[in-house]
Amino acid sequence: MSFGISNNVRSRVVRTCTPELFRGVIDSPLVAGICAEIEDALEATRRGEMSKEDFDTLKAERKKMLPVITPHATFKNGRRLNADAVPSGLSMYDVDHITDPRGYYKAHVEGREKELGVVLAHVTPSTEGLRLLFVIENGELKIENYKDKNTTGSVLAEAQRRMSEQLGDANYDGAVKDLARCSFLVPRDYILYLDEKALFAEYPANGTQMTQIEQMTTDQNPRKSAPSVSSACHEETNQNNEPADPSTDNSQSFKGVPYKNIIAEWIRLTGGEPQKGERNTRLHRLASHLRYITDNDENLLFAIMPRYDLTEEEMRGLIHSACTAKFCSTPKEMREAVRLAMNNEESIMNNCPADGNNNTSLNTPPALPKKLPGLIKLLLSRTPDIYQPAVAHAVFPALAAHLHKVRFRYIDNVLHEATLMNVLMAGTGAGKDCISEPINRIMADIRLRDEENLRREREWKNEVNSKGANKDKRARPEGLVIQEIDADMTNPAFVMRTAEANGHFLYTKLNEIDQFDALRGGTRGQQQFQIMCLSFDPGNRYGQTRVGTQSVTEKVTIRFNWNAATTILKGKRYFSRVLTDGPISRINFCTIPEREIGADMPVYGEYDAAFDEELRPSIENLCRAVGEVDCPEAFRLAKKLKEECADFARLSQSRIYENLSFRANVIAYLKACVLYVANGRKWDKTMEDFVRWSLKYDLWCKMEFFGTDIEEAMSGSGMASDRQKRRGRTNLLELLPEEFTLADAVRVRQSQGMDAEGARNMLWQWTHRHYITKLTINENDLKGASTSTRPETYKKTEKWK
Repeated sequence: MSFGISNNVRSRVVRTCTPELFRGVIDSPLVAGICAEIEDALEATRRGEMSKEDFDTLKAERKKMLPVITPHATFKNGRRLNADAVPSGLSMYDVDHITDPRGYYKAHVEGREKELGVVLAHVTPSTEGLRLLFVIENGELKIENYKDKNTTGSVLAEAQRRMSEQLGDANYDGAVKDLARCSFLVPRDYILYLDEKALFAEYPANGTQMTQIEQMTTDQNPRKSAPSVSSACHEETNQNNEPADPSTDNSQSFKGVPYKNIIAEWIRLTGGEPQKGERNTRLHRLASHLRYITDNDENLLFAIMPRYDLTEEEMRGLIHSACTAKFCSTPKEMREAVRLAMNNEESIMNNCPADGNNNTSLNTPPALPKKLPGLIKLLLSRTPDIYQPAVAHAVFPALAAHLHKVRFRYIDNVLHEATLMNVLMAGTGAGKDCISEPINRIMADIRLRDEENLRREREWKNEVNSKGANKDKRARPEGLVIQEIDADMTNPAFVMRTAEANGHFLYTKLNEIDQFDALRGGTRGQQQFQIMCLSFDPGNRYGQTRVGTQSVTEKVTIRFNWNAATTILKGKRYFSRVLTDGPISRINFCTIPEREIGADMPVYGEYDAAFDEELRPSIENLCRAVGEVDCPEAFRLAKKLKEECADFARLSQSRIYENLSFRANVIAYLKACVLYVANGRKWDKTMEDFVRWSLKYDLWCKMEFFGTDIEEAMSGSGMASDRQKRRGRTNLLELLPEEFTLADAVRVRQSQGMDAEGARNMLWQWTHRHYITKLTINENDLKGASTSTRPETYKKTEKWK
């Protein structure tokens, strides 16, 4: 049988591997470069120039970029699910943690390949292991071994045990019994033996036997379903309240998920089981929603829908009525039901290799890099793991407040100061106060100077208040630079503090976001949002003009960094009136994941004098900086990240993501510059990895918390079904097969809640950017067809990966 190939270990999509695809990967400069980087790092580790921990981190990250094959199986629905696996007749044998895999191969395997059934042997990407692919003997493929998923693994285990005996090796890796197990591909130089003809041959030779095996694995599918559409249409009417089970045929599932599961989620989302008196209406609504993921197929809908005592004639009538209605975009409830059903399906998947690298779901923020810049590592050193991503974002406004008239030139040639604002949005009781102590330590020197100036201000006020109205009063003292302001400060006081700061940043930490309302300038004003926007914009002007001699009349440039915390619901409500007005894109957002019920309480480390002493040099570097600071590495990184965001925006077709990414990239650039200055103007690789993560995390939060609401506000509709409503964002090209048609692209857009009209423009963009090429001849199904009947066909290129 055939085996599968996928873009990388994180991808769910698998296609059948061909000799051409296999050769293209092993001869790819990208694959060669990744493996060379791993090998160089290993040599550096052996020389003592890199720690073992750093090497393991680099190796894991680089391996995620390599294409993979699934030697044990292909998959019926194109997704790596054990339940959908079709055994290939091949098995893997791993020998790990050996210093000389080539020597091991020479001593144990070379010259015996035919005897052992080996079709492929190669050094692993780490260069510290050997991998063999070999043919399972027909005796081990006997049908009864495939009667259930438990004994399926025993087939592979028995084959590996046999190989170990023949090699005289008891120390092999026995954790490769999973049909969905991946194997990283390597450059041709790493391949010690390849019998391409045998590798791509059909195993076993007896096709009838394999057909029986496939049938038995299908019968044992835990998502086992019912008859096909054609047979279901001729069955006795299903009078049960359960929907007819979907079969493992592709037509009976959507993206590998049984329709039964999707229907169950839809019923739960729409109020539970329909009650007597509403069943006809609810079933009509269900059919109206299901038609979007069943190609409007009335026979398929009849087979998969629950009946609730309706007759066959009534069911066919309501289904026909639903399918002849006007076609719009996929309803919100159906999109959410599909998402939940897919998440449930993936939660039971066992589709990652033993060295791990589970794919992050759309509803999980990007993971904090293991290797961090020195300053961030210090600031997180006393913080429990669950709070570290939030703290890693929240420390920047306070750090940047130490800079005085320091500017950084962004890639658009505009000079920016490090104006950074952060909002932590998390659930009640999530531990939002985790950011307080690191900020207190960062702000210690500023607070010390503020205390002296506050004392001078108090003495002057006492002196002025002690004199009569007609007495000469001393003018307000000069040099009253007070950077940390009170959360409930009024607008005039804010303007005065800004004027007296003489170019220094003001800073405050708000325990709740609505404390900002003190600056709103009246019961109906929204000056607090104006201040948020102006704080970010270079060269802004803000102030007030008053007639009274005692009133504040100033025009100032706002330099205001701040932190705020709020619950998710309150935060969404607070920004609901300014979704498209600018504050959200200018603020850096972070969150704290919800802990399991009954989880242990996180324990903090001690912030002691040693912590302060280690922090002091970074603070001093920030305070000493002056003028325009040039950081070429941060500048180049900003350009690279801009392109990465643009690429994702094109692939996801998300206008919201693109708009939010513009200023998010500026925020990431400013963070990079702050780290650079704090590190004594020295750049290191950890800064690049951290800043890239920071950008992705910020955009994840914005899309998760505000993406749908911004989309509704921009559409001017508020109706969930009018346009796409995606909290997260999805690379649409990943959802398409290697070769696809215009109709495929339309279906993918509609499955993500997008309109069909934008498909041609999307494909033009992808073609222009060389993500895909347009085929004049379909290489498979359309051979021999006339040009006039041939649909527009496209093929993915290497660049999109």
